[in-house]
Amino acid sequence: MESENQKVISEAEELPRTIVRRVVKEKLSHDGDDMSVHKDALLAFSESARIFIHYLSATANDICKESKRQTINADDVLTALQEIEFSHFLGPLKASLHERK
Repeated sequence: MESENQKVISEAEELPRTIVRRVVKEKLSHDGDDMSVHKDALLAFSESARIFIHYLSATANDICKESKRQTINADDVLTALQEIEFSHFLGPLKASLHERK
């Protein structure tokens, strides 16, 4: 049995399972699919998202440091997306950011 100290990921880094499940289910329902998602698949989605967030935040942090700043801003995240070759996310992200302002 794993002890608390042996956990690979701290609980603070885990994405809430209910949110991951909701996001996956909403995407599937928008595509017209009424598909169930196995627990292992939800864990894989969660881990993939966590790793992506780490990679994106590290890249945005590097961009921020290169600009001699200490606070990451939305432009740093947008630039980071381009640098890690996810520029196809820029349009939807900019639209979402504009809606929330």
